[in-house]
Amino acid sequence: MTENTDAHKSCFFAQFCGCGDHFLPRSAEMSLDEQFQAAVDIVQKLPKEGPVTTTTDEKLLLYSLYKQATIGKINIPQPAFYYITERYKWNAWNALADMSSDEAKEKYIAALLDILAKVSQTMDISEWLSTENVDAVLPTKFTVIGFKK
Repeated sequence: MTENTDAHKSCFFAQFCGCGDHFLPRSAEMSLDEQFQAAVDIVQKLPKEGPVTTTTDEKLLLYSLYKQATIGKINIPQPAFYYITERYKWNAWNALADMSSDEAKEKYIAALLDILAKVSQTMDISEWLSTENVDAVLPTKFTVIGFKK
């Protein structure tokens, strides 16, 4: 849960805060599936070297939520202990066993918005989206998930 600080209240993402989580308002124009796909596209198209970076924990969270949203309850056996990365991924996904696909999609979008909120405290994301080294579809995808310039 993100603390709702004064600095955070002034950022764009504060409009999504209720109890500190960044959930998207329901849009009549865009379905949850469209918003989820836009969020997935953003994560996949972010430059490896850029201002929007993710921690290992954030990557595991996004991975597990994606798997839960697209596949559902984990359907593969637990990897052996010596497959460390695969074991962490399996554990993260397995922890979401009872979560619905729609809830996983909402939480995936919210997790991305939390990451963007963190980045927006140190830089202007709108300005960054206007640079030439950003994939041309990203500004549109940011709009779909609720980011407005």
